Amino acid sequence: MKILVIEDDPKTGDYLKKGLRESGYGVDLARTGTEGLRMALGEAYDLVVLDVSLPGIDGWQIMPALREKGDVRVLFLTARDQLSDRIRGLELGADDYLVKPFSFTELVLRIRTLLRRGPAREADVYDIAGLHLDVLRRRVTREGAEIALTNKEFLLLHLLVKRQGEALSRTLIASEVWNMNFDSDTNVVDVAIKRLRAKVDKPFATPLVHTVRNVGYAFGEPPSEGGD
Repeated sequence: MKILVIEDDPKTGDYLKKGLRESGYGVDLARTGTEGLRMALGEAYDLVVLDVSLPGIDGWQIMPALREKGDVRVLFLTARDQLSDRIRGLELGADDYLVKPFSFTELVLRIRTLLRRGPAREADVYDIAGLHLDVLRRRVTREGAEIALTNKEFLLLHLLVKRQGEALSRTLIASEVWNMNFDSDTNVVDVAIKRLRAKVDKPFATPLVHTVRNVGYAFGEPPSEGGD
């Protein structure tokens, strides 16, 4: 897999180039927006790590050209941390948005996730059985009623919704939502599910979050393996 990093800060750029190469990727580094766009359009890359504030042309201007090129993945890595910036980046067509300062481990996990997805981009809005989930605005309603979720509850619901119908193990959920593996005797996933159900299911007639015996949890119709 080949990655292009477009980053003008020398220290950050060198750090990303070295770290991503050590993680097994082929990496090219561009230090200006102009150079980065030229390289992105002239070479075949699987993913572009793109800063917003760049000399020459900025990341906002580069993004439309990358989308015209085709299905190259784009991850914004920037100090621009306002919600409006994140929305703008994703609306321009980026596949992910990570704010500096960042965890390198999290960056690699996000890159791996993006490169596993294939050509199709993840949906930004989901409407399922009266539940509306807006990923960009981090807004959830059901039957028109606003549902206030914590950050982890939102990530958990998003995971369940985007993989609706699948039986997800506690180990997978812990890895995806908390970015780490938990000991088998840790009940953090079960506790989080209980809190999520209290907000998403309890006030409504039809439950959407189901327990799959000996596996974990699923969203939507109960899987054929059996549930509660």
